[in-house]
Amino acid sequence: MRVVVLTGAGISTESGIPDFRGPQGVWTKNPTAEKLSNIHHYMADPEVRKLSWKARLDHPGWKAEPNAGHRALAELEHSGRLHALITQNIDGLHQRAGNSPDKVIEVHGTMREVMCMSCSWRGPMLDALDRVRAGEEDPSCERCGGILKSATISFGQPLVSGVINRAFHVAMEADLLLAVGTSLQVYPIAAVVPEAKQRGARVVIINAEPTPFDDVVDLVLNRPIGEVLPRATKVATLIE
Repeated sequence: MRVVVLTGAGISTESGIPDFRGPQGVWTKNPTAEKLSNIHHYMADPEVRKLSWKARLDHPGWKAEPNAGHRALAELEHSGRLHALITQNIDGLHQRAGNSPDKVIEVHGTMREVMCMSCSWRGPMLDALDRVRAGEEDPSCERCGGILKSATISFGQPLVSGVINRAFHVAMEADLLLAVGTSLQVYPIAAVVPEAKQRGARVVIINAEPTPFDDVVDLVLNRPIGEVLPRATKVATLIE
């Protein structure tokens, strides 16, 4: 059985990283924070970039540890059942839990790298944050002087077509698709759920809140991910 997993912010909330759209979400509690994630504001306004760098310093992802849900998916890979892991998250906790980087498809990029918007240079985010701590409010690229940004996809910024195509390709190959901790409201990646279902896969949604596809999938579990996912992945390893 080929198991494909799609994860969203909900799997990392149990690691102390708040989601965006939930009742306690970052944008729910502070709508102006969404402005920092808009590429047009970021590129045009140095003050937005300064606030963004400060937010990166304080991001809870730097202190977060993988939880039982992350570890369950690493164990699923070690069992030989995980075909691919598509994630909307940028925190890198799947890799830290033990999933192979070549199995993880990060559709929204990663907070653990920085990139230049002019020359496309990439490097470790922690090095850039050291420059901020040393007094640079808006560090620029040391190669070309361009604007630096986390290697994530912001609003208004195009997705990487090759990454999205790979995500849909592996989803179409799934015998079982687990959608975990995702509101399934962000497109195009949310469409992998109905697409996989139409291709004959069994689809299970594990999420605290209802999603638009609850009525078309095989099973919906509105229970804590860290409680349910270890059991679900254990069952998946036993199914031929």
